[in-house]
Amino acid sequence: MFKEIISVIPVEKTQSVWQAAKKAGSPGGTILPATGSSSNSLLSILGFGDTPKDILLTIVPESAEQSVRQAIQDECQNRSQHRGVIFSLNVPCFIKSGSKNNLSAEEKSMSNEKFQMINIIMNKGYAEDAMAAARKAGASGGTVLNGRGTAKEGDAKFFGVEIVPEKEMLIILAPTEKTAQIIEAINNLACFSKDGNGIIFTADATGFSLLGKK
Repeated sequence: MFKEIISVIPVEKTQSVWQAAKKAGSPGGTILPATGSSSNSLLSILGFGDTPKDILLTIVPESAEQSVRQAIQDECQNRSQHRGVIFSLNVPCFIKSGSKNNLSAEEKSMSNEKFQMINIIMNKGYAEDAMAAARKAGASGGTVLNGRGTAKEGDAKFFGVEIVPEKEMLIILAPTEKTAQIIEAINNLACFSKDGNGIIFTADATGFSLLGKK
């Protein structure tokens, strides 16, 4: 079992937080730019309360979760102000690009929820191909987020994988019974056959409903 650790942190802390997580056992991560809203409603109305944030996503073995979380919390420790939030999600299915293994029966039937959130993090430029394959396999749509890897261009290879700093994250909400075929369709793409081109993982989606539909 794997865990996805999600940290929402001030942008000036991103690199130090990532270095702390890496030392604690995190093998890699993805950073998504975001904006935090002020807890003060008046400042929010005036437009002065928004602050730049980064979302750091990292997937670790369950055995490393506590040490990585603690390292991130220690790095963000500040008595004078609120530094962000951190939480974890179960990751019942995790696939690296270059792996052609089909999902096991256990992975296909892991969840009792009606919907799954399928997350595909890949090198920039491949999200449209992944979405096209997902649609053919039964997905109705998805959302693409732009981000960057935790490594910088020009760094040495990471675990023998060529580093590409710019990333795209494709999020697809799909019925659980269609999840396995969608994952397999994406995993069989030529652009996903090379090691280091991306990862796929899932999480349960609870309380799912369409906004605006009565």
